Amino acid sequence: MSTEAALRARSESKCELCAAPDGLAVMEVAPDSDGGPDTCVLVCATCRAQIDPPAPLDPHHWRCLGDSMWTPVAAVQVMAWRLLKRLSNESWAAELLDTLYLDDPTLAWAEAGAIDEQPGDGDTVRHLDSNGALLAAGDTVTLIKDLNVKGAGFTAKRGTAVRGISLVADNPKQIEGRINGQQIVILTEFVRKSA
Repeated sequence: MSTEAALRARSESKCELCAAPDGLAVMEVAPDSDGGPDTCVLVCATCRAQIDPPAPLDPHHWRCLGDSMWTPVAAVQVMAWRLLKRLSNESWAAELLDTLYLDDPTLAWAEAGAIDEQPGDGDTVRHLDSNGALLAAGDTVTLIKDLNVKGAGFTAKRGTAVRGISLVADNPKQIEGRINGQQIVILTEFVRKSA
């Protein structure tokens, strides 16, 4: 059985990302693709036009990932993760990305072929939140875990909003913000950008 025939059987002849029935074609999921059904997805022309070559994504079209990301097919999970990562500055996409669990090999595959769409050149220090969304000075972020604030004698609780953050210029993993009247340094891996 050819790869296309196997994918059509697996997907019931629908796009594995948006469920469209027309203009379907096989797409290899780099970099681990061997051309077989386990490393390819069946996608429609609309999805393919935005994925390959990477073009600006239409956020409204990709709301379909809320359904397709729950597939047991690793190649489709990888594509959903990569697209949600590219859309992570959309609050709905960031929430979906938070709920999408990939086992370690699948996550490594997804990260290996992820496209970095954040603006800026290689010399610019970029601060990214826990979902990969670009942070800017003045943004509001939410803590995603309880943090013990050393020297201040309190714990900043998960869900606390930190408004008007400032960026640590020489360290992309740190931001500064005010919690309980204290100006503290917070690691970007513990925050999520608020919409």
